[in-house]
Amino acid sequence: MAGKAKARLKIRIEFDGGLVLGPGKIELLEGIRETGSISAAGRRMQMSYKRAWDLIDAMNRHFEPPVVMASKGGSGGGGASLTAAGEAVVAHYRRIEAHCVQGTTPDVSGLLKRLAPTG
Repeated sequence: MAGKAKARLKIRIEFDGGLVLGPGKIELLEGIRETGSISAAGRRMQMSYKRAWDLIDAMNRHFEPPVVMASKGGSGGGGASLTAAGEAVVAHYRRIEAHCVQGTTPDVSGLLKRLAPTG
């Protein structure tokens, strides 16, 4: 017996200047908030430190002030945290996402009803 079809909405915002903000970057920011580490947040997403750092660097260059503050490693270890601007970026994105989901629910339901049966 086939399960009931589900759908997910993924929001991707493309800004002039080349910045793209979507679920992956937001998940990375939330991971940094939770772990205090760029490398730990990247590992949770199965992402290399270099890839995670490149994404953070791109966001820091596009947002003013920067969204993540990192401290260099050493004997005490390094770390990273979201700035107030980073917290605001996450909050804005999550509100946009919630509004989009709420506003599109009837249309997504209409699409689900028209899907061919599977399984």
